[in-house]
Amino acid sequence: MISTDDLTPHCTNWAGNLRYSAPQPDSPRTLDELREIVRGSNKLRALGSRHSFNTIADSNARQVSLAHFDSIEIDAAARTVTVGAGVRYGTLAPALHAAGFALPNLASLPHITVAGAVATATHGSGVGNGSLATSVSALELVVADGSIVRLSRADNAAEFPGAVVALGSLGIVTRVTLDIVPRFDIAQTVYRDLAMDQLEHNLEAILSAGYSVSLFTNWQSDTRPGGRIAQVWIKDRIAGDAQYAAQNASPLPDFYGAKPATENMHPIEGNAAGNCTPQLGVRGPWHQRLPHFRMEFTPSNGAELQTEYFVPRDRGYPAIRAVQSLSDRIAPLLLVTELRAVAADDLWLSPAYQRDSLAIHFTWKPMQPEVGALLPRIEEKLAPFAARPHWGKLFTISPAQLAALYPRLADFRALARRYDPDGKFRNEFVECNLFSR
Repeated sequence: MISTDDLTPHCTNWAGNLRYSAPQPDSPRTLDELREIVRGSNKLRALGSRHSFNTIADSNARQVSLAHFDSIEIDAAARTVTVGAGVRYGTLAPALHAAGFALPNLASLPHITVAGAVATATHGSGVGNGSLATSVSALELVVADGSIVRLSRADNAAEFPGAVVALGSLGIVTRVTLDIVPRFDIAQTVYRDLAMDQLEHNLEAILSAGYSVSLFTNWQSDTRPGGRIAQVWIKDRIAGDAQYAAQNASPLPDFYGAKPATENMHPIEGNAAGNCTPQLGVRGPWHQRLPHFRMEFTPSNGAELQTEYFVPRDRGYPAIRAVQSLSDRIAPLLLVTELRAVAADDLWLSPAYQRDSLAIHFTWKPMQPEVGALLPRIEEKLAPFAARPHWGKLFTISPAQLAALYPRLADFRALARRYDPDGKFRNEFVECNLFSR
């Protein structure tokens, strides 16, 4: 018997803008229980930490939660960690740190599951950092007939880049193996009031100013005719005590005209900074600085919607200006926009596939009809830049346009049909966006 008594019903996603169609998900405790569920289902979708804003995880038939798949196995010799599909980054990171290791990068919030972040190519930031999916070296999944398939970068080189970012449409991922590195420290400094004009000739230098850099704007001009970046968050990597005697980083007095903040900041100006990771150049462990938000608090604003588009980084500045032309339409609906770099990868469905990218992220007020009406206008402005959307966030780009944006989509369809010939793991979102012709 599959137990669900100890789980809160998953009726909505975390933001509350979506009510799932399926009843409370099954929650198997063992691999054999999961295999039984898969074999006995005609349609099935996996549900992670519910940090998606669209119907990517929805099902009008059956959902399964992997919350009980919470193992963490560190292989120090191989420099890998294998985690169950229910493990969140906020649980994994302290365990890795205690063992002397780290992940190369983290997302803005540690509340999401590793498996869910990987499936959608969710990312952190940094010109040298790819999406979180680029750390994956192996996957284990239960496919349509209930059998277990293991794929690895080393043994399945031809199809592995198609299997990592799969939007849950190959099978139910049960375990993920990640590459790890020696642990390191980060010092985080925030600068305020950067003229947006500085991005025209200095965008790459600004995005390269730290291990991870984020720019926050509300697209308003304030006192600057060309607009402003309200906050620049720079996360500097610090290698070790022998090389760095000071415990804290000394901020530059002037960063392209921006001045260092004198108190901890929240990306959404006016919000209390208590749920954000420490700043002011105070050195700390990687997992307590790379995310913007702390695990023990509500991330970001809580009541919000999100959208994100990836454009080629070498065309980042004109893309930014294209969005800014809609500032009067955007501002009434917006909480904040974040701009950050993501390195190119070879994962077929990754928004950063084969191109270094600038991610343009919108955190919206919970006004879905109004946001939904505005998104086509933003997408029209970004169409000349071949903007790819984040799979787990709100977008209206058509399936035909998506097909043109992903050169390996036909190969992915063939891969999915091989592992799931009857479409057991496809829902309306996947059918529409990946398999429409």
